[in-house]
Amino acid sequence: MDNSFEKNDMLKEFYIPTYIFMPESSVEQVSHIPSCPVIVFINTRSGGQLGSNLLVTYRKLLNHAQVFDLLDETPDKVLHKLYSNVERLKLDGDILASEIHRRLRLIVAGGDGTAGWLLGVVSDLKLAHPPPVATVPLGTGNNLPYSFGWGKRNPGTDRESVISFLKLVKEAREINIDSWHTVMRMKCPKRSPCDPIAPDLPHSLHAFHRVPKTDPEDMEYSYTYRGGFWNYFSMGMDAQVSYAFHSQRKLHPEKFKNQLSNQKTYLKLACTQGWFCASLSHPMSRNIAHLAKVKIMKKSGKWETLEIPQSIRSIVCLNLPSFSGGLNPWGTPSKRKQRKRDLVLPPLVDDGLLEIVGFKDAWHGLVLLSPKGHGTRLAQAHRVRFKFHRGATDHAYMRIDGEPWKQPLPQEDDGKVVVEISHAGQVKMLATKDCIAKGISDSPAMSTACTDSSSSDDSDDDFTEERRNFGAALSFRYMNDVKKTVEA
Repeated sequence: MDNSFEKNDMLKEFYIPTYIFMPESSVEQVSHIPSCPVIVFINTRSGGQLGSNLLVTYRKLLNHAQVFDLLDETPDKVLHKLYSNVERLKLDGDILASEIHRRLRLIVAGGDGTAGWLLGVVSDLKLAHPPPVATVPLGTGNNLPYSFGWGKRNPGTDRESVISFLKLVKEAREINIDSWHTVMRMKCPKRSPCDPIAPDLPHSLHAFHRVPKTDPEDMEYSYTYRGGFWNYFSMGMDAQVSYAFHSQRKLHPEKFKNQLSNQKTYLKLACTQGWFCASLSHPMSRNIAHLAKVKIMKKSGKWETLEIPQSIRSIVCLNLPSFSGGLNPWGTPSKRKQRKRDLVLPPLVDDGLLEIVGFKDAWHGLVLLSPKGHGTRLAQAHRVRFKFHRGATDHAYMRIDGEPWKQPLPQEDDGKVVVEISHAGQVKMLATKDCIAKGISDSPAMSTACTDSSSSDDSDDDFTEERRNFGAALSFRYMNDVKKTVEA
């Protein structure tokens, strides 16, 4: 049998007809139901020219209508339209639409920030059966793809490489991972603004205007942003280096078209930013203990103060076993340390807990390259709250899943900035046989130790309204759209 014919026959398993996406299209009579229908989202700015090349190849192999350039069409609009149309077709008895809905898988090609953007949209859909997501590593760090076995090097963009990737998507298993909700609330007088500059913010953070309440305390925060992450939230010098890298890439995108050279640039910036000689170039006011008061909540549901060593200049709240290009800052604590620090062993991606790790400087970070290297293990927590001290410094660098920003901090007595991280359910990822992320099902002994995340006491919670969703897809009303269509 002709080899090209076999490949074309195999591609039918991923193919979605145009009418599934476009309500204005005529319904097609299709004899074959694909076993692994996919929708592909590609950030053509990622990976230099690789993103654009990948887009061309996918559109040649699949239906043009099921492959999207994120610079032209955002995932919230695409999925809103898709699910509205699929629900309408299902009500009309369309079997293909029902099967595509049940079997659908998503592919996202880009950096960790791009993957997080799509995951936020899927989370906000609140589907009974959300589609699992496979990630194509087109970024610099590629921590999300690496965690689930998709590699951390930029992939090939030719026909053979894409077909091989599609085969892996078809064979991949689903794995649940925790979602983490982030709320940033602040109050700053006009003479000392602390609202972050919108273009600097990650895709996953969105301005949120709350309905005023009667409680005077509730009116203190002038700005509120909400969003979420799946890998990590970090603050300090690591985020500062990342911010410098992203700023240079925005100014000179033509110089950032190769993953290896990007990583060299990143290392160079770590040197010029003083990360390797932090004790000399980094003022004590930027150390985490001087920046903020940190509180954590374990699954017992009680807030407690987390003591941060004075030497810690960077703090990472970690969900997945990959940070800064595949390093694992938590490592494997001994049983003695586990008992002493009340730690859960091992860290799991679906246990409702974040691993909180601190770093003194880049030399401390290089310890991760050794087999048993790790950062300073601080705690494992179900929720984390940072309340920034007034006047400590004028700004702090923060980062969510690889996307950094420079956050102004209050300088006046009547200013406040609070960041709270809390568990927000789970999403489904696709994992290959090389997956390094471990879940409860991979560690049966842990299943009894990992209680349900709803056990936390929210009686003192004033973040409830912001936590309703990630804010990534506020326009989702697809079920309402279906009802209106039927009534019309």
